[in-house]
Amino acid sequence: MSRDADVQAGLSALFEGAVVESVERLSGGASRETYAFEVVHGDGRREQMILQRERPGGALRSGGGMQTEAALLRAAWDAGVPVAPVVTSGGADSPLGAPFLVSRKVEGETIARKILRDEAYAGARARLAGQLGEALAALHRIPVDAAPGLEEHDQIAQYRELLDTLGEPHPAIELGLRWLDQHRPPPSRTTVVHGDFRLGNLIVGPDGLRAVLDWEIAHLGDPLEDLGWLCVRAWRFGGPKPVGGFGDYDELFAAYSAAAGVTIDPEVVRWWEILGTVKWGVMCIIQAATHLNGWSRSVELAAIGRRVCENEYDLLRLLP
Repeated sequence: MSRDADVQAGLSALFEGAVVESVERLSGGASRETYAFEVVHGDGRREQMILQRERPGGALRSGGGMQTEAALLRAAWDAGVPVAPVVTSGGADSPLGAPFLVSRKVEGETIARKILRDEAYAGARARLAGQLGEALAALHRIPVDAAPGLEEHDQIAQYRELLDTLGEPHPAIELGLRWLDQHRPPPSRTTVVHGDFRLGNLIVGPDGLRAVLDWEIAHLGDPLEDLGWLCVRAWRFGGPKPVGGFGDYDELFAAYSAAAGVTIDPEVVRWWEILGTVKWGVMCIIQAATHLNGWSRSVELAAIGRRVCENEYDLLRLLP
């Protein structure tokens, strides 16, 4: 049985009593497979859904894999975060043969270039920074014990170790790590952190934000990490404004502060923006090394390696 036929059979067993149609494999990341499909119920109702299924070893990317993510999405829904509603989830003993998550399909656009440039999203761009501030405030209200497996790490130590392991000289990034270590912000509250909150991981319609996707690397930490990551220059995708290419700092901070009931220190967000730039630079080095060392030959990975210098340039502009 082919892999896609295996998925069809597994979904049919999962939705016993209904008919599963139009199973279509979508592009997916290294840790999981993604499929769109439709469920036709006995009363004639049709529901469009999305399946995500772990590849072998996929759980290593987050604290607890798909089961942790399913619990986190349910908690996010309860906290008022716009997410795709979870329909069902299961482990390796499921009819799908691997940990999985099924959610209802949310219509909208995820491609950053279209969101930033197409006239259809002009109205969305005008309100998106405020909507994202409100969504992050809700996200950071999720109880820290809502999902098993979420952990907190010293990211400076983590990325310094990764850079040392790669064995390549990158003075700008090493300078950035040293500056970050010497200027750590004072301890803050600990919350759930999405970890990759940016265009590309958001579903946007003409009315603005519709859903937050890709919770694979959620963890515990300082909530301002998510705000800083959203402002990293790489995630502006050529847009002119500092928040995702579409908004200003003040719009994001004001909306977040009003919804979260806290005062934002722009310098602390800037610290996290610098750390985000360092992190993405190291990630680009890692992805290039994956290609150059022959672990996974890929033109895409090689091209991402060319972006290391962009992050080094951005980092030198950001450092005092």
